Amino acid sequence: MSATLLSLAGVFLSTYLYLYKTGRIGTLACGTGSCEFVQFSSWSSFLGVEVSVIGIAGYLALFGLSLGTLQSPATERGWPSLALLLLALGGVLFTAYLTAVELFVLHAICRWCVGSAVIISLLFTVALLDWRRARP
Repeated sequence: MSATLLSLAGVFLSTYLYLYKTGRIGTLACGTGSCEFVQFSSWSSFLGVEVSVIGIAGYLALFGLSLGTLQSPATERGWPSLALLLLALGGVLFTAYLTAVELFVLHAICRWCVGSAVIISLLFTVALLDWRRARP
């Protein structure tokens, strides 16, 4: 249940950033200018795709997998638990890359990006615990 709620929070956060980036909402509640700087930097896309869109897709996939783990008892969760764990690990690694770019290239920290980093880290932890319970 925790993974489902965390992934849903990630979908909302990523969607908020995407809507801001595309001009559908006026301002980004950040408190500093760093969020806007990060959002409009050349690093805000990866392989031609907006990072916020990657976030939406990733969190939606995590949401679907987490729903799959809710449908069966812990001892029968084999592949959905492993898939959830691996996708969350990919999210953590991608977030580590983006955080390194913020810290060492842009020298700016986006508070919303930090929020997403916390969400994906918690999601990975929950997925790891679920996978350990699901192993035979």
